[in-house]
Amino acid sequence: MAILNICFILLTALTTGSIDSITNAPMFELISLPYPTDALEPALSQEAIEIHHGKHLKGYVDNLNRLISATPYARMSLTQIVIAADSSIYDSAIFNNAGQLLNHNLYFTQFAPQGSNPPQGILADAIYSRWGSFDNFKREFSKSGSELFGSGWIWLATDHEGTLYIIQEANGGNPVTKGLTPLLGIDVWEHAYYIDYRNRRSDYINALWDIIDWQVVEQRYESSGVVENSCQQAIKALTQND
Repeated sequence: MAILNICFILLTALTTGSIDSITNAPMFELISLPYPTDALEPALSQEAIEIHHGKHLKGYVDNLNRLISATPYARMSLTQIVIAADSSIYDSAIFNNAGQLLNHNLYFTQFAPQGSNPPQGILADAIYSRWGSFDNFKREFSKSGSELFGSGWIWLATDHEGTLYIIQEANGGNPVTKGLTPLLGIDVWEHAYYIDYRNRRSDYINALWDIIDWQVVEQRYESSGVVENSCQQAIKALTQND
């Protein structure tokens, strides 16, 4: 699949006579935080945010831009790079940096200084359907994050039907490589929590519940296509009843 993706992009560039568009493609940039660096205290300190965002994430941005420069990957979206590079045994460095960039972009944009109310609407319904209650979901999610061996991520993800999953991913893994849409991701690399929590990963995960912006997570769920699928199913059911 990765080879086919790259060949398609390269062929498109060649047939349109714009091979330069590959070599001169725009580079990825460090995202701006939607809040001041001290806004997430006490869950995450200003020092932790500034180092995590300004040093670690910037490093992934710089590394990825260097690695994909003058390659067919330069014409892909970040998600496309992650999926394509995951399928190639030769592009592990590209996958690692692209995966971490995608992961951190989702991570830093899912927080708000005061968090928000628990999820509502169809996301709440899906959580209750899957785990019985919001508290049960939080308990299972936190447990999965605490028990993940080594460095990685814990994700809440959805399939195209709207079914939710708690996914453990090692290193820079992302559920998109499994055909799922990531909704909520918690970084359990030590660089994410060591400044504030030392080796107390569980305390770090539990503290983040206070700053999650569930409106953002809900928007990601609704944008995954689940609303459209639900509408189609409802229309189909009404048609069958007629």
